[in-house]
Amino acid sequence: MRTTRLGELEVSVLGLGCMSMSQSYGEADPAESERTLHAALDAGVTFLDTANAYGNGHNESLLGRVLPARRDEFVLATKFGIVRHADGTRGVDGHPDRVAARCEESLARLGTDHIDLYYLHRRDPQVPIEDTVGAMARLVEAGKVRYLGLSEISAATLRRAHAVHPITAVQSEYSLWTRDPESHVLPACRELGIGFVPFSPLGRAMLTGRLDNGDALPDKDLRATMPRFRGENFRANLALVRRLEAFAAEREAAAAQVALAWLLAKGAGIAPIPGTKHSAWLAENLGGAALALDDDDLAFLDALFAPEHIAGERYPPALMKSIDRDET
Repeated sequence: MRTTRLGELEVSVLGLGCMSMSQSYGEADPAESERTLHAALDAGVTFLDTANAYGNGHNESLLGRVLPARRDEFVLATKFGIVRHADGTRGVDGHPDRVAARCEESLARLGTDHIDLYYLHRRDPQVPIEDTVGAMARLVEAGKVRYLGLSEISAATLRRAHAVHPITAVQSEYSLWTRDPESHVLPACRELGIGFVPFSPLGRAMLTGRLDNGDALPDKDLRATMPRFRGENFRANLALVRRLEAFAAEREAAAAQVALAWLLAKGAGIAPIPGTKHSAWLAENLGGAALALDDDDLAFLDALFAPEHIAGERYPPALMKSIDRDET
């Protein structure tokens, strides 16, 4: 598989998001998760993404258990900053006095002596970003971390952070049906030479065409709380996806492959991390790296999934308010 650069860090153009192997979209089969991880490396994927919050440490432990003998074959990205409280609620902690401890915990679970790309998962509104990034920079000085990243961050916050220590990559949701980064964050990354890592590049499986009834999602499925997957919103969005499927079929491709090829056509320095816990879907996704779209194709897709055509917000109102966003 071809590669791209996130700042100075070279990675495969498609990575693997590992979250679903531990939470959010139903139970995972441990044996199939293990097969998927090995299949990704065998196929040339060199960029694996996890976080301490995924399964409350389970996901990092999974990678640490399955891949210790192959550690030199991939760039390892993990995150800190999201915390799960005893009552099940979620919070954010970017306090500089606790950054080193979170890193040590992740290193132990991952079974490694260094993290290649260490992200702040969400900005802590109670802590100046300069303080959190300063503490992260000390991990680089100590050799625990190679490069720093930020997730779901505004361009304004990114600039402040980058002034403290070079930021290598920004991770945000970006796909055909989530175009928010195009207005501020992505241009800032281009200007500053920072890589961009789209998470949920397949719209949490919506853009694969394999979902046909959002209201049938189990209560424990993360998508059941998201407005885009509910009622009339879902049905309106599904109509767009059916047109995407028809477009893909004309090119003898899967809808997921077209969605990923659209992202990769946005230029160098972009490395989507489609998540899956199944080796079959991994193989399908990787085909997106070989699919070429011309200018007419891209214009059609841009227009089809124009932001005003998407029904519903991507998160519930309270969670949307918690995201660090630029003023529009």
